[in-house]
Amino acid sequence: MAIVLGPNRYGKAETRVVRVTRDGGTHRIKDLNVSVALSGAMDEVHLTGDNAAVLPTDTQKNTVYAFAGKHGIGTIEDFGLLLARHFVDSRQAVAHARVEIREYGWRRITGGHSFVRDGGEVRTALVHCGAGAESVVSGLTDLVVLNSTGSEFHGFARDEYTTLEPTDDRILATAVTAQWRHRSTAGAWDDSYAAARDGLLRAFAETHSLSLQQTLYQMGRRVLDERTEICEVRLSLPNKHHFLVDLEPFGMDNDNEVYLAADRPYGLIEGTVLTDDAPAAPAAFD
Repeated sequence: MAIVLGPNRYGKAETRVVRVTRDGGTHRIKDLNVSVALSGAMDEVHLTGDNAAVLPTDTQKNTVYAFAGKHGIGTIEDFGLLLARHFVDSRQAVAHARVEIREYGWRRITGGHSFVRDGGEVRTALVHCGAGAESVVSGLTDLVVLNSTGSEFHGFARDEYTTLEPTDDRILATAVTAQWRHRSTAGAWDDSYAAARDGLLRAFAETHSLSLQQTLYQMGRRVLDERTEICEVRLSLPNKHHFLVDLEPFGMDNDNEVYLAADRPYGLIEGTVLTDDAPAAPAAFD
């Protein structure tokens, strides 16, 4: 039996970088968490400890800071492409670069230089560069949404361990994690992000839901129907359960008004919606 080295990669994870752009008295903030992973002709570092092909992770961190200073930070998709292309083009041993970025929003309070952290969702981007191909996956996470009615759940399978009662009126709540793959790496990223986010929200609000799975599909389909530059949407939707509280011990009725917002455990619904002509992208969500 032979023992061989399998796929591997290494990099610097979660480099926090804040870039302040000063336009006179008006400032703009970009607050990012950047993770880089490189792979290629690096077997020897594993097999013999030879570090000749290894670009230190500390250097990768420094590159993030240097590029933020030299090039500024526009959209996270463009910044990710800039970094990924640099690592592949500048290092012979690097065949593939993966750059994942999370962006934390800030909203202006007043004046030109006072901000409050945006408590909404986190914008994300995942960039791959290598083997003559590139891919960009945009997305968001922690987009918390709730429908106070317009959701049912019944007709489900039952066995000897089933205690859940069917319902034709329930709260449907989730924290959306969504990723959408672009057909090309030349995109109007901000416009596309705003439109995809809006499509997700409208589909969630407008779908009379018989299951969270149904809602997931409608959300992904809405984005694809409206945005031709996107070919695939992946969604992860935890079901943030809300249970009616029994008020009978207090001599009170509960007409779908008072709920316990459960923390865990929770159902986790995940799925992919894509166009039938979506180009193959084996590494797009890796």
